Amino acid sequence: MKQVLFICTGNYYRSRFAEALFNAEAEERGLPWRATSRGTDIYIAGAHNVGPISAHAREALGTLGVALEPDLRHPLPLAEADLAAADLAIAICEAEHRPHLERDFPDTVERVEFWGIEDLHDTPADEALPALERQVRALIERLARQERPSPDR
Repeated sequence: MKQVLFICTGNYYRSRFAEALFNAEAEERGLPWRATSRGTDIYIAGAHNVGPISAHAREALGTLGVALEPDLRHPLPLAEADLAAADLAIAICEAEHRPHLERDFPDTVERVEFWGIEDLHDTPADEALPALERQVRALIERLARQERPSPDR
């Protein structure tokens, strides 16, 4: 099983949404990929977070028919081992996350793919989460194409 790692700041809202949506879609499509997620600054970003996942993410996933596990874990900080274990690492917002990654993981930042989905203070959830959904679905399509055997094999 290959692993995609979604990275955001608090590992509470965007990355958790992406992780859950990706895993539901990859399983439905039979892709040999599984997602996990971590945060670059969970202790600062999470000061006002309640529970294991954002209500915005939970609601949007429910609307999409994505069931969440009953015992959801709480946000986890990004570690070097997470980056090393990932076949694909995606930071949800380049402007926000590149500086964190350059500060804390300068040797692996070049392996990270950067998207442009901003946090709630810049983009409301009803805009950000549909944009993130489109990105995740495009990623699923890209990985599905890569997994298909070529006619030459």
